[in-house]
Amino acid sequence: MRWRWWEEEKYEDGIKWKFLEHKGPVFAPPYIPLPKDIKFYYDGKTLSLSPQTEEVASFFAKMLDHEYTTKDIFRNNFFIDWRKMTLEERMVITDLAKCDFTEMFTYYKGKMEEKKNRTKEEKLKLKEENEKLVQEFGFCIMDHHREKIGNFKIEPPDLFRGRGDHPKQGMLKKRILPEDVIINCSKDSKIPEPPSGHKWKEVRHDNTVTWLASWTENIKGSVKYIMLGANSKLKGEKDWEKYEIARKLKNHVEKIRRTYRENFKSKEMKVRQRAVALYFIDKLALRAGNEKEEGETADTVGCCSLRVEHIKLYPELDGQKYVVEFDFLGKDSIRYYNKVPVEKKVFKNLQLFMENKQEGDDLFDRLNTPLLNKHLQLLMEGLTAKVFRTYNASITLQQQLAELTDSDDSIPGRILSYNRANRAVAVLCNHQRAPPKTFEQSMSNLKAKIDARKEQISLTKKELKEAKKEVKENESEKLKKVVESKKKAILRAEEQLMKLEVQATDREENKQIALGTSKINYLDPRISVAWCKKWNVGLEKIYNKTQRDKFAWAVDMTDTDFVF
Repeated sequence: MRWRWWEEEKYEDGIKWKFLEHKGPVFAPPYIPLPKDIKFYYDGKTLSLSPQTEEVASFFAKMLDHEYTTKDIFRNNFFIDWRKMTLEERMVITDLAKCDFTEMFTYYKGKMEEKKNRTKEEKLKLKEENEKLVQEFGFCIMDHHREKIGNFKIEPPDLFRGRGDHPKQGMLKKRILPEDVIINCSKDSKIPEPPSGHKWKEVRHDNTVTWLASWTENIKGSVKYIMLGANSKLKGEKDWEKYEIARKLKNHVEKIRRTYRENFKSKEMKVRQRAVALYFIDKLALRAGNEKEEGETADTVGCCSLRVEHIKLYPELDGQKYVVEFDFLGKDSIRYYNKVPVEKKVFKNLQLFMENKQEGDDLFDRLNTPLLNKHLQLLMEGLTAKVFRTYNASITLQQQLAELTDSDDSIPGRILSYNRANRAVAVLCNHQRAPPKTFEQSMSNLKAKIDARKEQISLTKKELKEAKKEVKENESEKLKKVVESKKKAILRAEEQLMKLEVQATDREENKQIALGTSKINYLDPRISVAWCKKWNVGLEKIYNKTQRDKFAWAVDMTDTDFVF
């Protein structure tokens, strides 16, 4: 029975729960050393490695067939971290190019194959073991309700990959131990037991936060959490609140836009800079950009931390006036590249901000994200730069759906319209992805299916022509039935062909765009639910099961007339 928390009164004073009990996280299994006959070679000679050094080497060996291990930055970072080995090993291993991991790679490749080729019985046994673990560690008791935990397993040690060209790729993600973990639960609950021989870093009883356990990872120094699942009360409430604040912005946005436009000509430089930054955050859905954590070397920026070299100004370009060219690395080192015509006052201000500055200087030298958010709070309670991104994404989806959906369209045609609307949002938010490795193959398979279907239609049409001819000569019931069945077969095949063609168009257009990110994080789910209900499109065509669970509150409370 689902907990219909959205029908209950909310707690006041920032309290998230009154009772919380759980079993704590599941730690990564210990390292299993390699069999004695699997050798590591250095400079052509076998070299025996200590268990810790061998474990880190195994992370690199497993990835030998991946392009990461060909990148200088990945190799250098790995080698620096790997050489935190014993002194004797460090004296010998001085050059990664002389290391031969081939036998290790072949061994792990074989293990992967074994995994793939497990028998039905072995797979079933493993499934039962995993289910047992989920039942024991994957749920907690919160306010007398059994709630699913998002991810109760702590990541095993490995080499950091990162997205885009991350400068820390190849570094060692260290093993997390109970001594690194803070546990959060209620005072009157049964406190989780740490694994034998270990103790927790700390046990807290803080009911104003939503996490069950936390620790700090070593790559970026960021805090990781174990939280409740996407379909839990805490996550749902947070989502609902987020979209309600973004919806509230709709009533203030025109006034805010008037204000920042007036501020383009302010006498104070910091007010002008804030106005122009806000214009970009609003118009281009740019992230504000937060201050970097200590030790973080990735040269990623957001709007407030843009530097002079990240933009170029063109009084005229390709027949458009006042064009700004952006080129910088955004979140996760993903490149943001865009050419945008802007208002004349914005352009003139940018010229002013760049005067007497050189590469490396801040474009908005009188502004940072906390200052910007402090100003936004004065304009509307709960307003931050991130709310603009949610607002603009959701309003774009709603407008695009209204423009693109055609009442004469078939269901596949409507789904294509939905994906195109979603794609407009993904482009706005710069949600890119590399084309899937299987893209060419799957497109080629789809094209073969389309060609086969066309051939089938052409053949059936010829057969129908023949059958009609025969009916003219001999009006038997049997022949009339053949004609009818051929007509139905053609209609059915044409419908299937249209589905396949829509699918091919959709796949081609989505090749380098990640539709999932905005769907999960930036789009008010009530827009999609209302659209599905209005156009008789099954919700399962838009949201998978996990997403339908996550947005159960929206599914339950939304009618066809919902407007963001």
